[in-house]
Formats: sequence, structure tokens, C-alpha cells
Amino acid sequence: MNRTVDAFIDSKKDDIIRSVQESVRFPSVEAEPAGEGAPFGLAVKGALEHALGLGESFGFKTTNLDGYAGCIDYGEGEEMLGVVCHVDVVPEGEGWNYPPYAGEIADGKIFGRGTMDDKGPAICAIYALAAIKEAGLPMKRRVRIILGTNEETGWGCMNHYKKVAEIPTMSISPDAEYPLVNSEKGIYHSAFRCKAKTSFRLNGGTRPNVVCGKVKLFVPVAANLIRDHLAVVLDRGMTVDMEDLPNGTMLTINGLDAHGSMPELGKNAMLAAFALLAELPLAEEDKRVAKILHERFAFDMHGETIGLDRTDSSGRLSLNPGVIAWDDEGFTLAIDVRHPTSMDYREVRDGIANALNEFEPELVHEKQQDGHYVPADSELVSKLLKVYEQRTGKYEAPLAIGGGTYARAFPNAVAFGCEKAGISGPVHMPNEFIGIDELMFDTHMLADAIMALACREE
Repeated sequence: MNRTVDAFIDSKKDDIIRSVQESVRFPSVEAEPAGEGAPFGLAVKGALEHALGLGESFGFKTTNLDGYAGCIDYGEGEEMLGVVCHVDVVPEGEGWNYPPYAGEIADGKIFGRGTMDDKGPAICAIYALAAIKEAGLPMKRRVRIILGTNEETGWGCMNHYKKVAEIPTMSISPDAEYPLVNSEKGIYHSAFRCKAKTSFRLNGGTRPNVVCGKVKLFVPVAANLIRDHLAVVLDRGMTVDMEDLPNGTMLTINGLDAHGSMPELGKNAMLAAFALLAELPLAEEDKRVAKILHERFAFDMHGETIGLDRTDSSGRLSLNPGVIAWDDEGFTLAIDVRHPTSMDYREVRDGIANALNEFEPELVHEKQQDGHYVPADSELVSKLLKVYEQRTGKYEAPLAIGGGTYARAFPNAVAFGCEKAGISGPVHMPNEFIGIDELMFDTHMLADAIMALACREE
């Protein structure tokens, strides 16, 4: 901690809040390429340029890496500390009490998509580095804030960065929890195309790594024959809207979005639809398909029924069926799995394929990332834990999580903040927020971290 640094940060409180609000107003969900410098769409480009512009306003050198990533640089030294953030967001979904891209303030919180994941922390990092520059502290390592633009979908931003730019000596990513995360599970995304000619149709979900919060379900069954079976949905805290059609009923099942790595925080409307279908008076083939899907996935969150449930020191496997699309020939099911580091992703792939075996599954997409671990006795982990203890007055052990952060993009990297235990800013959920007190705490904490890792001891 440093008094001059702390005073500068406190004096910039209104500016920090305003900068977060400005960033949130870019609906930076990945979109189609939009010309030079916009590989992920114009809104993502705008969010990146906003952050780089903020860096320039403090006199930092900035670099735009073809719209894939940006760099804000300060200091001197042969080695480099990276602070790796992202300015893209997942789709807003439904169920908001505040506009998702307005940055409205209520009850001491800023609401909006990306406030916690990860625009708020990115803004904190820029102001933290500005405070260190203002204090004139001597540096032993250069500092580079790296701004990604494709973290939520494909990590093309980091792939591009590693091709054209310097790899940091050590890195922190303020995109998880305190005190820090030094162990991340493996990530496996897959999509299977399955044959199933049915008279019902089921479509819903936004991304594999988001709990499926809403589905549309058409069934060739009259509404009065459905109502007696709705308890399987309603008893799980979801709602159902029904529309009578000449040839059946259109149902909208409303669950709750959440981060796919923490399915217990959401309510998966797709799984509720499977359960409802298994109870309805359907034709024989429809009933067979529905029964298999419900039996294989149930309301599981850890792959229990299909034999994938596994736990090791990095945590327990989580499985999230995130997106389903049904047509006349069958369906495509996209699933997000966070698996223990001791488990091979091919075992996960085979387990899902076996669960869908009756439908002749064809793997049409997969993406895999290995787990990531940095030893607790390393300079990076030990110094950051000390920083956290000095700022909070308590020691906490490092964490293992299922979420995937930019820490796994680089060697010798960990996630540091920015969620406190017991204070969640519902990441990937409606009404995402960051508390203003937490915003200021995070800025101070990131400044402390940069000082500990990149500044000379005085």
C-alpha cells in the first residue's frame, strides 16, 4: 500500500464510475466482422477503443493490435507484468430490472452487462496503473494492460496477441475471485448433431457457457392436457407461458441464466423441457426421444447420470447443456463442461456421445482448453496473497475454480479478483452489477498488486 497511490485513486472515484458506465454502454457481444479493426463487430471495436482512449488520457503508450486486442504500457525493465482483461460480454438475455447497457446506478451499485465481467475490473486496472504513474514509483518490471475482445466466445484475441506481441513474464487477470485463483479446471465445449424426427420442437439458449434461461417448446398437445403436468417445471422455480395453436400448444419456459461453470446458480429451462416432455401424452416416437433425453440429463449439473461426475483437487466436474436447436430432421445440442485437471477431455467427449448414442450423434463442433495451475509457493502467488492479506487484514488460501480466465492463456499467470466472497455481481445473469465500494476496493487492490510485482522496494 502507498498513501500517494491511495489518495490518487480516491480522488478519481467519480471518474472511475463514469468510465465504467461509458464502457458498459457499448453492447460488445461478438458480432460479424465489420471491416478493418473490427473482427468481432463494431460494438466490440468501440469498447476496445474506449479503453485505449482512457489509457491515452493518462499519457500511456497504447497499441491496437488489429482490433483483436489492445495494449496499455508503462514503466521500464527487461521483464513484463501483464494485467489481462477483456471488454467483450455475453448476450444480455432477459429478466433485467435495469437496462443492460445503460450503466444505471441504484443502491450503491452500477448495473449492466460487463460491469463485473470484465469491464469494471479493466477500468480499475487502468486507474490503478495511472495512480502508480502519478506517484512516480520506481519500476523493476514494465506493466502492460492487455485488453482482449473475444474472451467469452473463441479466444481469437489471445491467439492473435501471442502471434504478434510479447508474452509477459508473469500475469494477473482480474476476472475471477479473491484472494486469487491458481488452479482452473479444463474446459470442453461440444456440439452434437442428432437424428430425431419428432412432432415437437424445442429451441433455446444463447451460448454453451450460459445456463439455458429460456426455451420455446411446441407440442402437438392441447393446453388443457398440459396443465396437469406443469409441476415438474413450476416446482423448480421456473415459469411457463402457453399459447393455444390450431395444431397444439407453444410453451415458453423461463428459467434463469447463469455462468455455465456454476450451473447451480441458474435454472436450466432446457432440462425442465425434457422433464415436461417425458410426462406429456405424446406419440410413441416423441415419447421415446423425450424419455431418453430426460433420463440421460435429468436435472444433473455434474454429469452424474451419464457417468462423468468426477472430483479432484481442482474441483468437481460441471456440465451445462446450454443451447438446443430442433428442426425436422433432429436437433443440435451444445454443452459446456468444466472438468478436473486429472481428467482427459476425450473421456468427456465420449461420455456425452454415449449418452446421445440412440440419436447417431455427429460431433459438429468442439473446443478444448487444458487446465491451468501455478504453484502456491511461486513469487506470483505468494506476493499476491500477501497483498490481499495486507489490504484486508486476513489470510486466505488460493482457490481452484471451473471458470476459464485469461490466466490460462499465458505461462506463470493467475486470476486475481475481482469478486469478494459473499458479494456476487451475477456474472452472465440478469442484473449483473458491480458495487461502487467494491469498484474502489478493486482499484486499490490492483494498484497494490502492481506495486508488489512491478515496482522496486523502497
